[in-house]
Amino acid sequence: MGTRVGHLEIFVTDPSRAKEFYRNVLGFEIGDIQHEGKVVWMTKGELTILLRPGSPAAPATYQESTVAIVLYTDDLDAEMKDLKNRGLVFKGTDGSDRCLTFTDPDGNWFQLVNPEEQ
Repeated sequence: MGTRVGHLEIFVTDPSRAKEFYRNVLGFEIGDIQHEGKVVWMTKGELTILLRPGSPAAPATYQESTVAIVLYTDDLDAEMKDLKNRGLVFKGTDGSDRCLTFTDPDGNWFQLVNPEEQ
């Protein structure tokens, strides 16, 4: 018994457009697409997200956000270079040059780190 995290729901203005960013830039795989493209399930490793219509808040900085998704990598420099090559623009750091921050097209915040460097 007990609880566990099932999936994360990310509110975006246009799930069909957002799925392209999550697939092409972040490397998520598209799962089920429901309700005529308005609800999109995606996975990356053990992480499952649901892109759904909404009005996401878009705070100006990572520190002002109410929630963020932290992605782990074993090779921060290589992952940073790969994401930049896919068109990602990093927005800064979370105080350390090894804690890179960025947003999706709707302003949802992410952080990219190598947990071994923390």
